Amino acid sequence: MNSKARAKFAQIAILLEEKGPEVQMPYSKHLEDGIFEVRVIVGKDSSRILYFFLEGKRIIFTNGFKKKTQKAPRREIETAIRYRAEYIKRINR
Repeated sequence: MNSKARAKFAQIAILLEEKGPEVQMPYSKHLEDGIFEVRVIVGKDSSRILYFFLEGKRIIFTNGFKKKTQKAPRREIETAIRYRAEYIKRINR
């Protein structure tokens, strides 16, 4: 991710921190099972960062990828779901 994309992601992360799940398109989209994606578009480059909320507005970013297809790849969503399960298991020890 280049510096412009990182700056844009930082702005969206602040917005998510302030507004929580209320943030919607074009910045964020619910995919499934509590997994959301941040959309970072700079010029023709499009990146996605998957995340979930924990205890209200606490955000846990899990994984990211370059968007190449219309839908988020199933593998990426499954990775985010697995990371969430692992994270919750660790904090509940």
